[in-house]
Amino acid sequence: MNPALVVPTYNEGENLPLLITKLRSTMPDMTVFIVDDASPDGTGQIAEDLANSLGSIHVLHRSAKRGLGSAYREGFNLALEAGHDPLFQMDADLSHDPAVLPAMLELDADLVLGSRYVPGGGTQNWPLSRRLISRLGCTWARIWLDLPYRDLTGGFKCWRASCLRALDLSGMASEGYVFQVETTWRAHQLGFSIVQTPITFVERTMGRSKMNFLIAAEAAWRVPSLRFRP
Repeated sequence: MNPALVVPTYNEGENLPLLITKLRSTMPDMTVFIVDDASPDGTGQIAEDLANSLGSIHVLHRSAKRGLGSAYREGFNLALEAGHDPLFQMDADLSHDPAVLPAMLELDADLVLGSRYVPGGGTQNWPLSRRLISRLGCTWARIWLDLPYRDLTGGFKCWRASCLRALDLSGMASEGYVFQVETTWRAHQLGFSIVQTPITFVERTMGRSKMNFLIAAEAAWRVPSLRFRP
């Protein structure tokens, strides 16, 4: 077993060192691939400093903010080319707890979904508006795609390498939360085993959320289109 974690970053300079510290205390042998979109706050240089001092951290510097989906695609491809298996994904803002990673690793499935909306899961410190948007987004995707999973927009996942390779990541155009939906949808359509495990999503205390109207609007129109794509 040779696990890796892919973490996209944009202006996460305050959170990234704390995330790596927590990760190393939980899974010290985990290799980390950080994909930074030219963060104005210097996140890219902070990532390089962490890589130089700690090792087993690779930093991909991109020239501009190009979106969550493309960041994950490039990060996953780098990790797959390096022979890592399984591959984790999570947010850089400490909303996802690295302490959950070992439990996810023990579950026997091609894809493990960290879910806020199964028994034992939840959110902390979210305003009502965010809770409503998240619930509506998940329900919208579940209805259109006829999927049984309750948290389709979440970004805390564990993938077997064979499953990721089968998804044809290069053929995906989705960004934002739709990327999270599309990857799960494709894995389901291909017959891979998928399990849900409860997580608690904690609202960030440092930095600003990347959620905006354009991301929500993309999800509203792109999710139905997935149903009709081959």
